[in-house]
Amino acid sequence: MGIAAALVRSSFLVNAVYADSAKDYGLTAQQGQLLCVLMGQPYGMSELGAVLGLAKSSLTGLVDRTAQHGLVRREPDPRDGRAVQVALTAKGSATVDEFYAETCRRIDQLPSGFSDADRAKLAELLARVVLDNKVPAVFVE
Repeated sequence: MGIAAALVRSSFLVNAVYADSAKDYGLTAQQGQLLCVLMGQPYGMSELGAVLGLAKSSLTGLVDRTAQHGLVRREPDPRDGRAVQVALTAKGSATVDEFYAETCRRIDQLPSGFSDADRAKLAELLARVVLDNKVPAVFVE
């Protein structure tokens, strides 16, 4: 299998695991991504759109649906009185902590047949691909 096929197929595999994990927490995969991005700090809508790769209308709907579940809230942006930030609620923070840990556990099991050395090499090579391509920190350690 070539590198392109291997990367594309592995992305499908990880996305499927991610989606299954999100479903177990009553989330869509996009809601799970939103919560994971917000783990570190609140973000403005334009920043969130850029990180998640969503158009403004799609992002607004995602934030609205996630807010209806009590997981995120909009709050004034301290840097710009006209703008808002999206932040985790207490419920959202508790949910994402559990979701993140469980999703990491499931994804970590994917190369379960690898030796410790092979797992370390895989992590090193994938990290280089991610860093070299400046992938936004959607899911961090």
